[in-house]
Amino acid sequence: MTEGRGDYRLPRLSEADFHWFMQNPFFSGIPDEAKYHLFTKIRVVRTIRGERVITQGRPGNELYIIRDGQCLVSLEQGGMTHVIGLLGPGEIVGEMAVVTGAARRAHVDAESDLILWAIGRESFDKTCDEFPELRQFLTKVVATRLAGSLLAAERTIGKYVIEKMVAEGGCSYVYKGYHSSLNMPVAVKMLKHDMAMDPAFVEQFREEGRVIAHLNHENIVKVYDVEEMYRTFFIIMEFVEGRSLAALLRESEPLPLSTRLSLIMQICHGLGHAHDGGMVHGDVKPGNILIQSDYRAKIVDFGCAGPPGTADRVAVATVRYMPPEQITGGTFDERSDIYSLGIMAYELFTGKSPCPETELEEILSWHLDRDLKDPRAAAPDLPEELCGAITRATRRDPAARYSNVGEILRDLAPLAEKLGAVTSPRSTGRLGMTSLFVFYREEQKPVIEQLFRDFSRELKKVGAQLRGVSFSNLDE
Repeated sequence: MTEGRGDYRLPRLSEADFHWFMQNPFFSGIPDEAKYHLFTKIRVVRTIRGERVITQGRPGNELYIIRDGQCLVSLEQGGMTHVIGLLGPGEIVGEMAVVTGAARRAHVDAESDLILWAIGRESFDKTCDEFPELRQFLTKVVATRLAGSLLAAERTIGKYVIEKMVAEGGCSYVYKGYHSSLNMPVAVKMLKHDMAMDPAFVEQFREEGRVIAHLNHENIVKVYDVEEMYRTFFIIMEFVEGRSLAALLRESEPLPLSTRLSLIMQICHGLGHAHDGGMVHGDVKPGNILIQSDYRAKIVDFGCAGPPGTADRVAVATVRYMPPEQITGGTFDERSDIYSLGIMAYELFTGKSPCPETELEEILSWHLDRDLKDPRAAAPDLPEELCGAITRATRRDPAARYSNVGEILRDLAPLAEKLGAVTSPRSTGRLGMTSLFVFYREEQKPVIEQLFRDFSRELKKVGAQLRGVSFSNLDE
């Protein structure tokens, strides 16, 4: 059967059909009212054994729920047909069509007589408008496909191939992947659809993405690319092997004081670079600091970032590190990052959270109404310079805090020198070089030059450079 043909009719479904649909695990997490709305949009498709339900390469705009029967999923590749699997009642085929509308990735053939329930993309979109919770369902569909598919083609985001999921946050999923042609490891961050389908957020995100992509600093994870697919955004970043500062804080044995001071100063350098570039991080916390094996710090997740003076960030930042002006919906600037940095530094140097509360309202009230206690009450041996810096950084009034991270570095420099702590970004090591010789005819030169320009752009994304030397008349 060619897709789009078959016996379609308006659903005359029984009460048993309704309950079967409502209990399908594929739609778990969707409010019952939204499920009912989708149920009313179902079209019934009947096919006979041997007919084709979905044709690889054809455009698609419906997903199919198998009500009765079985179908075979296969892939044509390299002149051969590969069987992927056999699907039966309750399983879903063609679900990516409601997300992307892209060409079908595989064939689906009726292995027996089939009764399929079809839900079109347009119907699904209208239901999404009425029930925004369905956007979370879109995220689930895409995340499941990217993490679970055996086909590299179904795990490809632009030039990048997903390998596995490594983290999930409130706003995004993070995957480990690689550049398909350079074989370079990358981290791929997928924005969840409830944010990606908010027009105001999308415009803000695009603008911030352009700014963040130009941040090039040893203590900030590099952003290589931004891809827009599956009705959401993917940020392609440097992949960093290491643990989060949050994980290090959970360990029983604290790091040496000089190492902890080095980490804070590295974070200050990274934040200072972002601030100089017109970007406030907006969610500074231990979970957003990656620590490599040589104790180099990398700031990650600028998903809550914005220019100084931005307001209304309460919903996306982390309350335990949130400055008072962010809680009240006021504007925030560099001093807001400094407040969060101070709370994080208190934890790093004392081993305890300065806020003893556990309930959300109590935590917010603590930030708004209480001053930070002297860190030496929790760590009596803490140097006076550190205590002073932490206390000043966490003043409730932004005007009473440090005005920039450079002032923190200046105050901590004498202590860092005394302890032998690293006070500036480290070199990543000696430069390496690979030679490449390309032999071509004179008429091929324009094409070769364009290829080198394209290759040079890709190399710049990872901090490398291409240098060329031309030789002529080699055959004389």
